[in-house]
Amino acid sequence: MRKRDYEREADILKTIGHPTRLKIIEWLLESECNVKNIWTALGLPQATVSQHLSLLKNKNIVSCQRRGVTMCYKISDENVRKIVEVLKLTSS
Repeated sequence: MRKRDYEREADILKTIGHPTRLKIIEWLLESECNVKNIWTALGLPQATVSQHLSLLKNKNIVSCQRRGVTMCYKISDENVRKIVEVLKLTSS
């Protein structure tokens, strides 16, 4: 039986437990995209989105890759993907 890392699990839940971060994560579940696409789609200031993406990146929930002059973000933690999918199911 695998030992669970309760500290890590709680940290993930605290991190994704912010409405703006949930919106960003849900957006990134649909497709990889850059900061401008995210803040335009969500109607949020660029600085706000960048701060939230930075936190998500520091917690290894999202990763980014340079494509030319643009940084493209994607979900890198499959557990977060599963959690958000379950949340979407329960809110339907």
